Amino acid sequence: METVAHEAKYECLLFDMDDTLYPLSSGLNLACRKNIEDYMLHHLQIEESQVPKMCLELYKEYGTTMAGLKALGYKFDDDEFHAYVHGRLPYEILKPDPLLRNLLLSMPQRKIILTNADKAHAARVLSRLGLEDCFEGVVCFETLNPPPKQNGSADGHGNFGETDSNTEGESDSSADTASCVGGRKPNSKGRILCKPSLEAIEAAIKIANMDPKRTIFLDDSARNIAAGKAAGLHTVLVGSPVLVPGADVALESIHNMREALPEIWKDGDKLEPVLAATAVETTVLA
Repeated sequence: METVAHEAKYECLLFDMDDTLYPLSSGLNLACRKNIEDYMLHHLQIEESQVPKMCLELYKEYGTTMAGLKALGYKFDDDEFHAYVHGRLPYEILKPDPLLRNLLLSMPQRKIILTNADKAHAARVLSRLGLEDCFEGVVCFETLNPPPKQNGSADGHGNFGETDSNTEGESDSSADTASCVGGRKPNSKGRILCKPSLEAIEAAIKIANMDPKRTIFLDDSARNIAAGKAAGLHTVLVGSPVLVPGADVALESIHNMREALPEIWKDGDKLEPVLAATAVETTVLA
């Protein structure tokens, strides 16, 4: 295994989490949007008829609806928002994925998660998928948007991160790999840093000490892929067989990585634009 790691052209794989490690068809995305809309209606008192359109427009413009709401001047607690939006999700619809687990464990490179979600959500998702020990660390909401008081030190599991702040009522003990990678200074301006911002991608690269030229970025969002390419990463669009601007490879399913990206397991040439012809059926997912 050490010889393979030495010969491999790429030294790191940067994965998006939601709708990338599991398919959009799971329904978790829709449930999350419903919770966001409920929060906007009941906690921010936004007119009900305006909520769906506003939710979608803010997501498109700012990367997340939360970031858009903050940009418009709405005042609310970050932890409270995450606890409401993610705390009521039907995580039971996510099932262990031994095929993906074996695939990840066979890769000799470093593997890191980059998600706009908070660390508690990341912990639950990785735990439900059975992937909590497959990644070196997670760059999450708290990483890119640290609270005023955080030490940014590495935890006892090799993850860089905040060790003194939990999402309301949540413990990190359930999934150690979801401890966030840390290192940014607190954002005093109140602007939320998140994908598809180029600044967010570049911050993640710096925090996790990645070499963009030797890192493959996998994401289900065309906008995130474009930002990753602008940051100098090799890019893989997941969840669609159609190449988009900035994508080197398009995969119908994350399970097609070995067929479409053999260079991960052996020394190879630069990524050429390819399409994964046939998706592996993700029968392990609900």
